[in-house]
Amino acid sequence: MIKKLAIAVMALALSGGAAMAAGKAGKVYDYDFSFEGPFGTFDTMQLQRGLQVYTEVCAACHGLRYVPFRTLSDEGGPMLPEDQMRAYAAFYEVFDPTIDDFRTAEPTDHFPLSALENAPDLSMMAKARAGFSGPYGTGLSQLVNGMGGPEYIASLLAGYTGEEKEEAGTILYENTAFPGGWISMAPPLWGDDVEFADGAPTDLESISKDVSAFLMWTAEPKLNARKEVGFTAVMFLIVLSVLLYLTNKRLWAPIKARVKGQPAE
Repeated sequence: MIKKLAIAVMALALSGGAAMAAGKAGKVYDYDFSFEGPFGTFDTMQLQRGLQVYTEVCAACHGLRYVPFRTLSDEGGPMLPEDQMRAYAAFYEVFDPTIDDFRTAEPTDHFPLSALENAPDLSMMAKARAGFSGPYGTGLSQLVNGMGGPEYIASLLAGYTGEEKEEAGTILYENTAFPGGWISMAPPLWGDDVEFADGAPTDLESISKDVSAFLMWTAEPKLNARKEVGFTAVMFLIVLSVLLYLTNKRLWAPIKARVKGQPAE
């Protein structure tokens, strides 16, 4: 019974393909991101483009309260030069309780909070949507398809159909990725919202993936380092296992030889 159930669950997880429809959960596309998999790493240029999309579009409403400006220069992240990182931080103002007033932000300060009460902070958005369960509540979904928070965010940003309706005085927008199909947030991206210095595509899907990758980095800034440590630990355990096996074999070899040499009683 357990074997049949396991086979059925595996078949269901593998039947998703490029896009998986989850009924009321919406449709989340399995986008390819460079940081997926055990050896995946963040694409520095993509993170810089995502930072630009966030700054020019998302920052008007959403904050990144858990992200210090100084981390924009860290290895494995957007890796902005020191002077650019400081100049970027200087564009913001933060409230300083010691002077009871606002001042120009410094590298050690964090991004400001969300500007609107109903606008969620995006620092942990990708992580909250990722976890190990993925967007569909099945552990195999992310394990097999690599689907999680970034896929959900990219699908949500690109999932507006253009249809609107009003309920209880609130305008709702149809979105194929949002659970229930309707969301109160107006479409934040339309395509060609920004212009990248590296000439990267600015269509809706591309910039949605760029900002989703950046938000994943804000939630997992040490992802690259964590994977490197994990790989090193696995290699160490493999070598240690081989050494323990050889040591055990050598220690017991004389005893096994004596046992084999004794006549049977």
